[in-house]
Amino acid sequence: MRIAVQSAAFDLGAEVSAFTAGVRGSGAVVSFTGLVRDEGGTLSGMEIEHYPGMTEKAIRGIAEEAVRRWALCDALVIHRYGKLAPGEAIMMVATAAPHRADAFAAAEYLMDYLKSRAPFWKKELGAGGEAWVAAKDADEDALKRW
Repeated sequence: MRIAVQSAAFDLGAEVSAFTAGVRGSGAVVSFTGLVRDEGGTLSGMEIEHYPGMTEKAIRGIAEEAVRRWALCDALVIHRYGKLAPGEAIMMVATAAPHRADAFAAAEYLMDYLKSRAPFWKKELGAGGEAWVAAKDADEDALKRW
């Protein structure tokens, strides 16, 4: 299992290829990449902050729970911090399992918990100024299925 919290951009293709090459006994690899979204066309960027050490520990706990709950061969989480432009990759998860159902379920679990429980603070930067991104009820509601 690899957890990376970094400011540098990552190469999605290279990450998925390396992850896939490293798993044994897997019949399925699922990956998801989250991008900086500019729904209204006014976002100039997003600034993401975190507490080093605390963030990695929290993400590792979430990933370890996913490995325990599903028959995973491996899991990968990469999450960026710093200033990001619209369209840039913020994060990715990858899961590997003998069967696709576990790989998909674990990836969704990771996404839901990273969105709501990983200690990141996001600030949107735009023409109208800066605003911290508030927690959404829908994100919290998504946790109820797990």
